[in-house]
Amino acid sequence: MKKLFLLDGMALIFRAHFALIRNPRINSKGVNTSAPMGFVNSLLEILKKQEPTHIAVSFDLPAPTFRHEMYKEYKANRQETPEDISIAIPIVKQIVDAFNIPRLELAGFEADDVIGTIAKKASGAGFQTYMMTPDKDYAQLVDENTFLYRPSTKGGIEVLGPKEVLEKFDLDRVDQVIDLLGLQGDAVDNIPGVPGVGPKTACKLLKEYSTVEGIIENVDQLKGKLKERVSENRDQAILSKELATIKLDVPVAFNEDQLLLKEPNKEELVKIFNDLEFKTLLKRVFPGEAPKKVAPKPGEQTSLFGGAAPAAKAVQEEVVEEIEIPIDTINSVAKNYRLIDSEERYQELVEYLSKQSEFAFDTETTSLDSLLAEAVGVSFSAKKDEAYYVPLTLDKEKDQKILAHFKDLFLNEKILKIGQNLKYDIQVLDNLGIAVKGPFFDTMLAHYLIEPDKRHGMDTLSEHYLNYKPVSIETILGKKGKKQKNMRDIPFTEVYEYACEDADVTLQLKYALESQLKEKDAESLFYDLEMPVMETLRVMEKEGVNLDVPSLETYSVTLADEIVQLEKDIYDLAGEEFTISSPKQLGIVLFEKMKLVDKPKKTKTGQYATGEEILQGLRQHDIVGKILDFRQLNKLKSTYVDALPKLIKEDGRVHTTYNQAVAATGRLSSTDPNLQNIPIRSSRGKEIRKAFVARDEDHVFMAVDYSQVELRIMAAFSNDQEMINAFKAKKDIHTATAAKVFKVAEQEVDSDMRRKAKTANFGIIYGVSAFGLSQQLDIPRSEAKQLIDAYFEEFPSVKKYMDDVINKAREDEFVTTLMGRRRYLRDINSRNFTVRGMAERNAINAPIQGTAADIIKKAMIDIQQWMNTQNLQSKMIMQVHDELIFDVHKDELELMKSKVKELMENAYEMKVPLEVEVGEGTNWLQAH
Repeated sequence: MKKLFLLDGMALIFRAHFALIRNPRINSKGVNTSAPMGFVNSLLEILKKQEPTHIAVSFDLPAPTFRHEMYKEYKANRQETPEDISIAIPIVKQIVDAFNIPRLELAGFEADDVIGTIAKKASGAGFQTYMMTPDKDYAQLVDENTFLYRPSTKGGIEVLGPKEVLEKFDLDRVDQVIDLLGLQGDAVDNIPGVPGVGPKTACKLLKEYSTVEGIIENVDQLKGKLKERVSENRDQAILSKELATIKLDVPVAFNEDQLLLKEPNKEELVKIFNDLEFKTLLKRVFPGEAPKKVAPKPGEQTSLFGGAAPAAKAVQEEVVEEIEIPIDTINSVAKNYRLIDSEERYQELVEYLSKQSEFAFDTETTSLDSLLAEAVGVSFSAKKDEAYYVPLTLDKEKDQKILAHFKDLFLNEKILKIGQNLKYDIQVLDNLGIAVKGPFFDTMLAHYLIEPDKRHGMDTLSEHYLNYKPVSIETILGKKGKKQKNMRDIPFTEVYEYACEDADVTLQLKYALESQLKEKDAESLFYDLEMPVMETLRVMEKEGVNLDVPSLETYSVTLADEIVQLEKDIYDLAGEEFTISSPKQLGIVLFEKMKLVDKPKKTKTGQYATGEEILQGLRQHDIVGKILDFRQLNKLKSTYVDALPKLIKEDGRVHTTYNQAVAATGRLSSTDPNLQNIPIRSSRGKEIRKAFVARDEDHVFMAVDYSQVELRIMAAFSNDQEMINAFKAKKDIHTATAAKVFKVAEQEVDSDMRRKAKTANFGIIYGVSAFGLSQQLDIPRSEAKQLIDAYFEEFPSVKKYMDDVINKAREDEFVTTLMGRRRYLRDINSRNFTVRGMAERNAINAPIQGTAADIIKKAMIDIQQWMNTQNLQSKMIMQVHDELIFDVHKDELELMKSKVKELMENAYEMKVPLEVEVGEGTNWLQAH
């Protein structure tokens, strides 16, 4: 069977770009590669799974088409093409050419006309043709041999033949798709249609009168406004149908041989993919074909420093032979990597490093969990291309004796210690009784401040800043999976070069990044905030928190009983048993058997949509409310109630991991468990917080929470006197806002007014639109707009701040917090208003949210330093958003309440005073 795939290149480029717009793929050169990556992924899926015999890609050309001649306003209201897409188009064309896939382009015609013409000719020649595009207009071309192959931005594929088209559009004939488009118009292409006629009305008219022309001929049979609209717009309807019609007689030849699937141009494709940094895609296209790295020759000297490595050459070559090379200009300088495995050499290395002003170090371990990890060895580097590896034995007593040689070195506060993700390595050494004192330089955190939106892994940084790809861990341990080895299983003769390279690369990254910190005015933020808070977080992680496991176990049983009862209720209402957690089975029950709606929405794969948003809109039905409760309880039980006890370590406590380099705004996140997402609003969710308890009867929980810190920062940034005065007078800011916006006395503000004012207060910080506010408050958009207008009328300084910060961002292409943290906004000047709008919202929010993050980090540093000087039994154990939680010894409670409040409220001086609320109790819920 001859199988032809015709791809709409422009449509796929746009789809890929906007699918990843919230998390774009930016390579080390600053190029947004989302569209090329998405396009290639789609192409490879076709080649692998669909196995076409013939293929082509069609592109629109920038010249006007015959439709512009017919109607000068055609596509006139389209936004400017985003700059990243303009850059992506020629790249994608190069990729298509390198795959040896023909490009179909013709001036004066659009890609759909070219594809339509080829598809019809191919159908007549016995081909099965698949038109790959997200554009629904292609549905008019479908026949028994021609199919619409529609990719979804959420994943999955929708293949439409004649039967599926008729079902999807509720039509009698495929050619009526053109009439449907002519009647309803197309806002994207600025096809006018008949004003006021939407899909439902159009389908109803077509079922009765067959075509646009048939409707116009029978206009006298229509009634009311519809008759008036069709009558007044009959010429416009005919024009719209012509504009929506895909031409099938474009002067383009159909040549079977030209469309045959061919082998790609390997050399050209490798070059393009390396330039784009598509390492994974390169492996998919050419498995095992990446070039190899040449093994460096060991030095010939015999002294320890600057001399030859003692490992066998055969081992060295065996290890490095498998390393892939991502770029042509790889660093091939010979490395002096040495094993240090005797008392004499320990002393020599310590003596050498003690004379240095700085050194990089890295630990090789058995686990990614720093509290469980056993150290296999430690590597050091104090000079470019030179490093030393100290293997350990995994016998704690023996390893402590080995590391004792290095104890004073790590304690020396005159030597800068450099590392990549230092918090982890410091904790690993702490497990063996080796304390590491600063000053510190963490290359991961340095890059986080330099490029907060990018990836900060060592390999990525090395390729970008050093033009060098380090040895992959998989080269040593094998690929991830059950068969992957553990570092404890690898002889140190096979590990030492890999370990040395990590320390060497980290040292070289420090050289590259410190100048970047200075250039970006981030030195103070790095040395005075991020480095000190790193150690504070490590201490908190090590401390952990107690869990009341019996209460969670009891609650788990309670939830299980509630879930069983909900199941029974749902089965009774449905009249049958089914798998409630199966979207497919649930959709059939709700929409086919119970018929809750006339025309239920479907997913791209053809299943009924049963997501949260869909079900919330049907909550008036008893069964839907119970299904939503069923989902919530299952998630609560599996994600928290049953999962938390499994995270308890040998000391009987739960130890989260704080991620310092994830959120671009500067906020901390946490994993295993994710403390930031523990629910607190619902009564069921509060039971989770109740399970976090003080360590013993001599301790209590103390929670200290910044009060409305982001609104206070907004007031300070905008210098709005009304807001500042309200905060200084200790008024309820939402009540005060409601009184101003609704123009009533504060005592007359009811709960609904306060709710709306509160939502507006926080929404304004995030640059909320009238549409967004209407969704949040479930009110008409017009009312939401009035609320926003009234807000800005009463708080004009807030509006001025928002306008000023956006204008300043357009000049600088970044915004800053009060402490100098930058958020780069590469799309702030985009001509595309969707892309630009997102950047503008970030411009408003990032300085506020980032300043709040900086303030609590500063408070944590101040508190930890004070607690260290006091030698207290109390401990700071958790940070969640604007809240700090302490395990406080009862004898120290009053001192802690007073001093922590003082330090938090004085962490940063602003025009608006910072305030905190202090709570105490035997568990987190009581204290919060």
